Amino acid sequence: MIIFETLSELRAWRKELAQQGKTLAFVPTMGNLHEGHLTLVKEAHKRADVVITSIFVNPMQFGENEDLDAYPRTFEADCEKLKQNNNHAVFYPNVKDMYPNGLHAQTFVEVPDTEYSLIAESSQRPGHFRGVSTVVTKLFNMVQPDVAVFGEKDFQQLRIIRLMVEDLNMPIEIIGVPTVREESGLAKSSRNGYLTAEEKAVAPALNMALEQIKAALISGNNDIKLLTELGTQLIDEAGLKTDYIEIRHVKTLSPVDASTKDIVILGAAYLGKARLIDNLCFERQ
Repeated sequence: MIIFETLSELRAWRKELAQQGKTLAFVPTMGNLHEGHLTLVKEAHKRADVVITSIFVNPMQFGENEDLDAYPRTFEADCEKLKQNNNHAVFYPNVKDMYPNGLHAQTFVEVPDTEYSLIAESSQRPGHFRGVSTVVTKLFNMVQPDVAVFGEKDFQQLRIIRLMVEDLNMPIEIIGVPTVREESGLAKSSRNGYLTAEEKAVAPALNMALEQIKAALISGNNDIKLLTELGTQLIDEAGLKTDYIEIRHVKTLSPVDASTKDIVILGAAYLGKARLIDNLCFERQ
């Protein structure tokens, strides 16, 4: 497995791949890899001849009082996991190379204010998706992949990246991969490492609350306010602190009503040092 730390090395390699007529799939990550990330790598192998993964903890997408400094950096262990999954190359840039003029002097990319960018993660983490869309655009320009693979756990992020790629006419196919879960239903996440054993035992309450809302919606309950309050109560009584619950249309993220068939329930909650996010997508008759 090749490790690239500079753009010049990466570009030379990418040019050689193009000359050989090989397709390239890209998996962007912030490292601290778990089974969910490795599932993305496995999917990438199905989509192209060569797979490259990036590891970069992006400071632009962290807000004040968030866990940038504490975010786990496990580069050597990550590389070992990637080798075991036949990943071909790793792009490992540093902050100075990514943002040579500093964050405040950096040209940025921002998806316009729509239902995508005004609810849930956007409302709770101002500027977060501007940081995501900017770094993903930079990485796409650097790596020049044919295909890029993302997890559906970050549902809103995936929607925003799809919209950005479409709006900016990027010649990249975006692939979403279903959330990988623990047996308990807890979504796999790098931030699960913050949980104590006791906290991990109660963390599945977030997913369980979303499942109960889903069951109610399928059964014909369309009182969105009541269902949101119910989910919040279930999460908080389990020992977590609800950040938000949103019940939205899968494609547009607009509010739902009795006629809405394709639904996503988005949820986030705090537990100890961790902030957990999850979602459920489903179709009702």
